[in-house]
Order: sequence, then structure tokens, then C-alpha cells
Amino acid sequence: MIFITLGSQKFQFNRILKKVDELIEKDIIKEEVFAQIGYSDYRPINYKYEDFLDREKFSKLMKSSTLVITHGGTGAIITAVKAGKKVIAVPRLSQYGEHVDDHQLQLLKQFDGMGIILPCYDIEELDKKIIEIERIKLNPYISNTQVILDDIEKYIES
Repeated sequence: MIFITLGSQKFQFNRILKKVDELIEKDIIKEEVFAQIGYSDYRPINYKYEDFLDREKFSKLMKSSTLVITHGGTGAIITAVKAGKKVIAVPRLSQYGEHVDDHQLQLLKQFDGMGIILPCYDIEELDKKIIEIERIKLNPYISNTQVILDDIEKYIES
């Protein structure tokens, strides 16, 4: 199953939802898709969706997914890679009223540099990215939380 999660910010992200509908219609996406669409006003035709999910349902969908398609938000990306999921991230862009600025472009470049996700900077290439992510090996996510805690402990002890 492909799980689409668009976060809870008060911005629409209709472009990604429409593109997934198109890819299902063209039989490029053949597996089940479920989307958490947030404040988007586009209503998917070819797959199930809900505006918002409670924590339990979100976790269940994340766990059962083979691929997560998400916006370029740090929380959504980290949640998916921590769950060991392959992630395609598409940045929200201000020119489409999807955010106030284009900071998600910079965030995706950082994540791309780590090799833990597959960014999709151009929504028209989402079909190619879906095929590509099946063939590539992404780096596992490694949390630096323990490193930070160890550094704090060393500081306190010194």
C-alpha cells in the first residue's frame, strides 16, 4: 500500500493528490493508496482518503505501507524513515499557495544529501520516482539523539 501524508499545516497540496489520481487512472500506480489530505480541498477519485487521522490510525497505515509519499516537512519525513519506509518527498511551493515560502526545497536537498529519501522536485516526474524507488537502495535513518544525550552527560560530569 502507498500511504500519502500531507501533514496538518493549514495549506492545501492539491497538486500531489491530483497527480496520484492521474497515475492510478493511467495504471502506473497499481497498488492500493490511502491519503491523509489535511487542508487540501481536492477530493481523490481513485483512492481512499481522510482529512486528518488520529494517532492510532496514522500508525496503522504507516506500518502497513510499502511506500510513503509526503510533502517536504521534516516531521512527516522523519516519522516515515524512522518506521523504515521508503519515502518520496515532494516540496510544497509558494507559487501554488502550498506554503508561505519555498523552504521545503532546502529541506529536501538536505535529506537528499543524506541519501535517506528520494526527492521529487518536479511533480511531473512522480511516475519515474515511483519506479526508481523500487530499484535504489536508500540509507537507513540513524538518529543522533543518543549522541546528543551522551554529549550532555559528558558535559554534566565534567
